[in-house]
Amino acid sequence: MSNIVAPAHSHVEPLNLPQDVIKALSIDNLVFGLDNDELKILLVKQTDPMHQGKWALPGGWIRYDENLRDAAYRLLEELTGVKQLYLEQLKTFGRVDRFPTERVVTIAYYALVSAEHYSLVAGQSAADVSWQRINALPDLIYDHAEIIAHGMKFLRHQVRHQPIGFNLLPEKFTLLQLQALYEAILDTKLDKPNFRRKIMKMNLLTPCNEKQQGVPHRAANLYRFDSDAYQHLSESGFSFEI
Repeated sequence: MSNIVAPAHSHVEPLNLPQDVIKALSIDNLVFGLDNDELKILLVKQTDPMHQGKWALPGGWIRYDENLRDAAYRLLEELTGVKQLYLEQLKTFGRVDRFPTERVVTIAYYALVSAEHYSLVAGQSAADVSWQRINALPDLIYDHAEIIAHGMKFLRHQVRHQPIGFNLLPEKFTLLQLQALYEAILDTKLDKPNFRRKIMKMNLLTPCNEKQQGVPHRAANLYRFDSDAYQHLSESGFSFEI
């Protein structure tokens, strides 16, 4: 493996790239994070003069000698310090005019995590890194706003057809916490009785026979995901229309 670090594509023009990278092919990572019941996305601030002060998805160029997912993990860690999460391939974006000086196709990967579990460290080619609110995105470079919009559309489809929550909620959680997760992703207020009735009908949850501790309000019952039911629904899917 070469010791040359491939810089993010938003920081170096393609003609000046190291020779060990594929200048027509890049990676962009969409890391969605749940932060205090609010959905956010991980962004990096640019340092190059052309885009200085603007924000971007963490990504960059793929080396000739590395697999796509390996490149996604490497770039994410180099730019943000985030590692040890599982990235899934989302979509390839290849509009002819998406990059200003060259024809560049980008492969987007995504993850949905609990934001509080990750410490952020801006890499050398990033002026800053932070979780940004999905509903109040800053000025983004290239087609990154379009990529994020597609990612949100995909995520909202997923939450209606597959269980989401193992890596976002604590091992024991309340139905209100689970509803808050759905509301954050769907960006809508849900009817509490209707939501609970549909969730319980799926037989996805197991009562812990415990209540919350140390809360200023009436303590709610705690639940955990039934791992077998969760796995089954992840593979077979379901329809959760709200």
